[in-house]
Amino acid sequence: MVPRTPHARRASRALRTTALAAATALALSLGLTNAAAAQRDSARPGDIVTSSPTSFHPLPGQPTHTRAWHMEYRSTTAKGTPNVVSGTVIVPDDGRTGPRPLVTYAVGTVGIADQCAPSAGFPKGTTAEANLIQLLTARGWAVAVTDYEGLGTPGEHTYTVGRAEGQAVLDAARAAQRLPGAVAAGVTGDSPVGIMGYSQGGQASGWAAELHGTYAPELKVKGTAAGGVPADLLKVADFNDGNVGAGLILMAAVGQDAAFPELDLAKYLNDKGRYYAGFMKKHCVAIDAVAGAFKKISDVTVRNPLHEAAWQQRLRSSDLGTRKPDAPVFLYHGTLDELIPYGVGKRLRADWCGKGAGVRWSAIPLGGHVVGAVAGAVPAADWLAARFAGEPEGGNCG
Repeated sequence: MVPRTPHARRASRALRTTALAAATALALSLGLTNAAAAQRDSARPGDIVTSSPTSFHPLPGQPTHTRAWHMEYRSTTAKGTPNVVSGTVIVPDDGRTGPRPLVTYAVGTVGIADQCAPSAGFPKGTTAEANLIQLLTARGWAVAVTDYEGLGTPGEHTYTVGRAEGQAVLDAARAAQRLPGAVAAGVTGDSPVGIMGYSQGGQASGWAAELHGTYAPELKVKGTAAGGVPADLLKVADFNDGNVGAGLILMAAVGQDAAFPELDLAKYLNDKGRYYAGFMKKHCVAIDAVAGAFKKISDVTVRNPLHEAAWQQRLRSSDLGTRKPDAPVFLYHGTLDELIPYGVGKRLRADWCGKGAGVRWSAIPLGGHVVGAVAGAVPAADWLAARFAGEPEGGNCG
């Protein structure tokens, strides 16, 4: 054996130290990677990703005696893949700590641009339905309001895609029950849960009602109040083609294309259609509705996508009435609704009744779309209050 020089011994020790450090770094790296992968694998729909205090104002500066948090939470796309959705949890600042009712609230159409998200307007007092939400917090109820997929988070809003909306509504309730500040104020797994929404929110609420038993059965859902529900998108599109709500058709096409890119909306649009689709992605519903009013589908397309089998299949996949809600439903609709045909609401009632659901149907005489939202809000909240109180509801299907 050849004796090693001091220099060789030092070099050998340095080599061993370097190798040990490299091995340690590799093990640590693998450990962190495996831990991150395990964390991803254990993530559940409704888990909070981020949260921060915000404020809730129905009108600019209007006090509401509430606490509110903006949150991002995990949910699921229409294709069943994980995503992240934003929303707001609002709790009355009344000192209550015991389990309190929770309403997961789905707003009607606000637009498809990020600045239209309900959570963006609550601090400024510019979210249109905040006054209706305040009717709920005034009763001592907590309210979770989803922004829906792609509205306030990266990606495009999947407007009118029923499954994605319904899952976002249910996961907003789950997220509220996992938000520490809300939990401390009585929003817990023991809270009775109500689902409420009108127009697009009625579609989202209806989907949440149908999905509850299979997607979020642990939520103690006592009932769903849904109004002005676009339960059949093809019939709603046909009704609005060339009508006052024509802009909503193009918005819905953009939303469906966002969820199902294989539909390839771009190849159906002409120059005018591409312009209006781009315009709608930058503005909110008040401007979009005016810009698109009374246009025909043929005005903005080279070929009508609604005549294509792939588009019809995807739109049909958002139809309501194919599953029985496992809790009672309060369904209301204006008889003169100029955007969502009254007959579509009646058909949904018949479909749910035919499946044995407990449906309380309420027609709003001479009510248009906006009138239906306002006139139905208090009766819908009263109906939810009765469900929270444990009163039975057999419906009026007979």
